[in-house]
Amino acid sequence: MGVTVERTPEGIAVLTFSAPPVNLYSLELHAELDRALDEVEADLPRALLVRAEGKIVSGGVDVSQFHAQKTQADTQVLYDRMLELPNRVEALDVPTFFAAHALTLTWAFEVAVACDIILASEKAKFGLVERVIGLTPTMGGTQRLAARAGVGRAKEFVFSGEIYDAATLERWNVVNRVLPVEGFDDAVLDVVRQIAVGPTRAFGAAKQILRHFEAGGVPEANAHTTRIAAELFTTDDLQHGMESFLTDGPGQATFTGR
Repeated sequence: MGVTVERTPEGIAVLTFSAPPVNLYSLELHAELDRALDEVEADLPRALLVRAEGKIVSGGVDVSQFHAQKTQADTQVLYDRMLELPNRVEALDVPTFFAAHALTLTWAFEVAVACDIILASEKAKFGLVERVIGLTPTMGGTQRLAARAGVGRAKEFVFSGEIYDAATLERWNVVNRVLPVEGFDDAVLDVVRQIAVGPTRAFGAAKQILRHFEAGGVPEANAHTTRIAAELFTTDDLQHGMESFLTDGPGQATFTGR
């Protein structure tokens, strides 16, 4: 079991998790993911890519950790702990990506929908299958799926417990792009690079505005947009971007993420 963080020359942090044979969630894996996210937060990249090693992304959760709880209160403590993981990913003010190369169940899907952009291979499949043990998803997948696909689709997904392919979830606006199986890893990095070289702080501002939108719609977002945008005035990227636009025309600026 292990979680690694590697940095590319473009400033992308690639977080890879591995818990053979099928990458089940456990508290031990969560602790490793926390350590990796500590590393990411200590030196924020220009983008974060979350991916898995192995034949599948994840087969789900180690159910024995649920079964080991003795009381309802203990169970809620466990669920509170689990919810911290996607919440940490969602709170990052840099673009975040999830690469799903194959089957992606329960906790891994819930982390995926906490990311900004989901990139899936043509053979990827997804599911929230908690119904098989009489549970409902505990890591925010239901509500984050609803935010992307609508309440009706979220109910169908959770109630059925079925496995959905990447093309279906792209049609539902859950998956952002479906990429060929051949060369998937390289294609993912190409997509991430295109965004990572952009104005990182401006992307973080967009994420802040969208959080306000999710909390209270357009009026709530409008109440914060000008302040958030004005805070970009002192960034190197905005000052350089404006100068480049006036001097060289649109599309010529390069950005440092500062």
